[in-house]
Amino acid sequence: MKKFENELVVAVLSTDSSGKVLSKALIGSYVIIPKRHVESPFDLSEQEWLATKEMMDTVKQYLDEKYNPDGYNLGWNVGQVAGQEVSRVHLHIIPRFADEPFAGKGIRHWLKKDENARSRK
Repeated sequence: MKKFENELVVAVLSTDSSGKVLSKALIGSYVIIPKRHVESPFDLSEQEWLATKEMMDTVKQYLDEKYNPDGYNLGWNVGQVAGQEVSRVHLHIIPRFADEPFAGKGIRHWLKKDENARSRK
């Protein structure tokens, strides 16, 4: 498992809560995690933001060379309602490929569905 690290953040392959690498549908997906324990990207320091950007560039270069993806999704889940499963902030870097069944479906695809509309009071 290829791991990247700088002074303030680490980048590791995405895993589930048991530590198992995620399914082949998310092959090559990484998460960038600050070394300081914070729950939200809103709590990151300016230095941690800069270190995260530096790490994004490092991971992207590696993924470009190893997998040659056609695109990327980048994302933070903040809070349980938004899908945050662990209470430690982490940035998802997900390589995307033109031959995927959901190619062209971005991070807002499911959120924009009529079925997701809130009932207004």
